Amino acid sequence: MAFGPEGSSATLPEGAAKATIAAGCFWGVEHMYRKAFDGKGLIDARVGYIGGDTQNPSYRAVCTGRTGHAEALQVIYDPEKLKYRELIEFLYRMHDPTTKDRQGPDTGSQYRSGIFFHDEEQEKIAKEVTDKVQQEWWKKGKVVTEILPAGQWWDAETYHQLYLDKNPGGYECPSHFLRPFPPLSS
Repeated sequence: MAFGPEGSSATLPEGAAKATIAAGCFWGVEHMYRKAFDGKGLIDARVGYIGGDTQNPSYRAVCTGRTGHAEALQVIYDPEKLKYRELIEFLYRMHDPTTKDRQGPDTGSQYRSGIFFHDEEQEKIAKEVTDKVQQEWWKKGKVVTEILPAGQWWDAETYHQLYLDKNPGGYECPSHFLRPFPPLSS
């Protein structure tokens, strides 16, 4: 099932929720989230752009770093099967949130770490998890993940969707891997 960009006529499935995150090159982020949560409450995941001020941005424009947009992932999930907190904890396991505007060799504001919340509850959870992650997992560096209201979402071009499924030997950021952190304290 696919969903459309914010403001389109497409609607969320009944009972579904949306989470939007950024963690560097969106190909690997999408691939890792699908692999981890397929069959566990993930309904769909789309790569796209958020956080900037350019209308209807293209990949080429976002890659310049001048649009203000981040390469991002929007996850549609069933909150009865998958909790927002799990999605945010996974974000902090799968990328390095201590590098400003960088993941591995990818540099620029389009590769920043971010959580774009859709309501007050998501904002609260994102801030709580980020505080715990700083204290328990990423003690040696300052977590620089932005926590911002989700603004306009723009789907990336079709060829970017499921990119690593279509191109199994395609580029994967070397900083995208699951860290074996212990569970966060309650």
